Amino acid sequence: MFKNVSLFGIAGLLVFSSCSQKDVIEVSGHIENPGNIKVLSFFEGDRKLDSVYLGDANKFKFEREATQPRLLSIVVGNNKYPVILSPGEPLRFVADMQEPDDYQVEGSPLTLALKDFAPYKRRKDFVQDSLQSAFAKATVDKSAEEIESLRFDYLTEFKQKLSIYTKQAVDFASKQDNLAGFYAISTLDPEIAEQEIIAYAHNIKNKFSDNRYVTQFKQEAKKLERLAVGQIAPEITSFTPDNKPVKLTDFRGQYVLVDFWASWCVPCRQENPNIVKQYQAYKDKGFTVLGVSLDNNPGSWLRAIKDDHLVWTQVSDLQAWSSDLIIDYKIKAIPTSYLLDPKGRILAKNLRGRELEAFLAKTFN
Repeated sequence: MFKNVSLFGIAGLLVFSSCSQKDVIEVSGHIENPGNIKVLSFFEGDRKLDSVYLGDANKFKFEREATQPRLLSIVVGNNKYPVILSPGEPLRFVADMQEPDDYQVEGSPLTLALKDFAPYKRRKDFVQDSLQSAFAKATVDKSAEEIESLRFDYLTEFKQKLSIYTKQAVDFASKQDNLAGFYAISTLDPEIAEQEIIAYAHNIKNKFSDNRYVTQFKQEAKKLERLAVGQIAPEITSFTPDNKPVKLTDFRGQYVLVDFWASWCVPCRQENPNIVKQYQAYKDKGFTVLGVSLDNNPGSWLRAIKDDHLVWTQVSDLQAWSSDLIIDYKIKAIPTSYLLDPKGRILAKNLRGRELEAFLAKTFN
């Protein structure tokens, strides 16, 4: 489930002079109205491959040895253009920085397909940026409770609108059984399109095996699947404040909210009153919470448990970000949570505030 200008252009002349055209990927063209832009960069995923200077008349040329098609991005200033370069198919690329979205490509059918998909991607980026900006403005001078309520509203709208983009990307990929289709799926948000990403990774299991970017995608999708909705949550073994061992499997038979938090985490502490409220509402209906702290100071951890009235089971190895659970659950930020069914299967992830309240109400009522 993205330097300084190299000497590749010079060294490449020596290499490519001995290669046949079918072993080379190539893109050339020019940039109109470049302004202060002097250099174009080429990326494969998040990895920068090379840079080239704009020459006379703002022309450029990039070439590289390759035996398989490569999905790259041409970065021109703040604009990023996906292209698929295939051996023996020189690509012609022209863009005007006064109208950067209206670029032209010739010589690569797959890149032309990507250009057809580009409006969907631009719309998705615009919607995402607009919602984030609107949320930031709306939360100015608001209380924590008001911010959390706004977050729920904006997140709901965000998920609805991105679900439209998810469908567009999946439909496009279903018609493009090639790297153009892969590109569309690779732009999906795993928080919104987890199942679609996993399903696509299975579909291309034996395809594009020589493409580094695709290989990375498959590896990330495999990690995503391990913690996907419907999967059995990985075992947790840790210790309570009085040093008693606890396992996640000890809670089988109950709905469990596995809550990764810490005493120093402000959003975690702000969410705790809501978790307390939900715990009190549903504890007699088979719901409980397992708090997993990323603290490394036992005093701070214990004070936060007492101050926030966290009466459910709490565990920690007091290793903070060095904890093995960070790896097992791919924790990159907190709060992070997993809601499990009585069999230990993941029902939902990262539910907070009104989202958690609504999900539990639906589950138990």
